Amino acid sequence: MSIQRIASFCLNGTGGNPAGVLITAELPTPADMQRIAAEVNYSETVFAAPQDDGFRVRYFAPQAEVPFCGHATIALGAALGAANGDGRYVLFLNDGQIETTAYQDGDAWGASLISPPTHHRPAEAELTQQALALFGLGRGDLDPDLDLLRINGGADHLLIPLANASLLRAMDYDFARGAALMQAFGLVTICLIWRESPSLIHARNPFAGHGVYEDPATGAAAAALAGYLRDTGHSAHPFEIRQGAEMGAPSRLLVEPLPKKGGAVQISGSTRIITD
Repeated sequence: MSIQRIASFCLNGTGGNPAGVLITAELPTPADMQRIAAEVNYSETVFAAPQDDGFRVRYFAPQAEVPFCGHATIALGAALGAANGDGRYVLFLNDGQIETTAYQDGDAWGASLISPPTHHRPAEAELTQQALALFGLGRGDLDPDLDLLRINGGADHLLIPLANASLLRAMDYDFARGAALMQAFGLVTICLIWRESPSLIHARNPFAGHGVYEDPATGAAAAALAGYLRDTGHSAHPFEIRQGAEMGAPSRLLVEPLPKKGGAVQISGSTRIITD
């Protein structure tokens, strides 16, 4: 089995979020996929095998399977494009169907994805209290124009909108406490953001519940965020997310909410092959 290592949402050919990509005639067993993901030790590894007119796809973090992963889908789209040519590929997930479109991006490959449907709901009082305490935040540190709540674009995230850039840059937390919190409340990541403008949002995404301190680019959270902003009347326009700079992995996600309330979001980005 040949595992490709591809970084998604790169910025000017650097940075991005690494994903393992394995395309085979048949999917390995779940136990083998979990073992391989742990050996690759990226935040996610995506597995794909031909099915009907598309590909059956599953995503595994080092410690557990996840229902959907944006950056791994972008990496898969780039790998399918390199192998089969540019165009649209249908992906069958555990819970539903999405698509990715591969395109050449200069000397590299880029890809876009159409996310699962999006939705949001209030966060439990206990979750809110524990999450703010985890990061040493108070209510006065939050963006007064946005809500702290659960958002979903294929997986559950907690959105914490911050009032200024310095709070985002200073993000720090106890890994064991964060992992326990995310596992107890079924969160894939906690999404901390600061809005520089309606067209530019900065994000950091702790991912401790699945064994990773921080994710450098999180497509699933970007889709969930865009769905929330669209459905609550904050913004239905395309915007850009910058993420990963504090980790030395600068990343750029292009986000376009599609028109229907509760509907999908298009996420796009560039990729690079990891050779080291």
